[in-house]
Amino acid sequence: MAVKTILVSQPKPEGDKSPYFDLAEKYKLKIDFIPFIHVEGIGAQEFRQQKVNLADQTAVIMTSRTAVDHFFRIAEEMRFEVPDTMKYFCISEAVAYYLQKYVTYRKRKIFFGKQTIEDLVEVMKKHKSEKFLLPCTDILRDKIPITLEDNKMNFTKAVLYRTVASDLSDLEDVKYDMLVFFSPGGIESLLKNFPDFKQNGTLIAAFGPTTANAVVKNNLRLDIHAPQPNAPSMTGAIELYVKEQLKKGK
Repeated sequence: MAVKTILVSQPKPEGDKSPYFDLAEKYKLKIDFIPFIHVEGIGAQEFRQQKVNLADQTAVIMTSRTAVDHFFRIAEEMRFEVPDTMKYFCISEAVAYYLQKYVTYRKRKIFFGKQTIEDLVEVMKKHKSEKFLLPCTDILRDKIPITLEDNKMNFTKAVLYRTVASDLSDLEDVKYDMLVFFSPGGIESLLKNFPDFKQNGTLIAAFGPTTANAVVKNNLRLDIHAPQPNAPSMTGAIELYVKEQLKKGK
């Protein structure tokens, strides 16, 4: 089927430049952006129930900007003054630079990996005596704690925020040719908001293996899957599909 309208289950890209905008212009597509999930911080009372003492920790593992925001938020709510001696181990350089929002950037206390937890663990091995805090979401991927355990890191997990389904009631009577998902949470949100959802001719695109598995597990049809060797990005995979349909239509 020819694709004319696409709903991307993420916030609209900031600025004027995005592969999605190029795609829309090139193929005359209507692409809308609506987040299907959002993050909510847990309060101080719920945090206390985890029996995590922030004062016991000497280092923090930051896996995302969201983790950074919620670590400093909960510290403020708990009236915990983060000591200048605290060390930060960030999943990437971008997350490390984001710390400047909260701390004076001193390289000797801020360390970062290339992009994966495996890279970061290699950096952490030089600081094995630290007591690490892992601020995370309620649906943290097992890979992160398992990698830390396998490398015998002394770490404490602290759930500081949770991923919840957004209210999508405004979409009830709106139909799209394609829905694009980036996490299992997005699929859950779709089915929570629309328990009677029937896929019929609607195309579903999924990024990453866990998202693709969530589509199939919920008895939905997976039409487009990225990354692929010939399409490492979601926009690349969508473009391949659109091109193929245009060829068929000729």
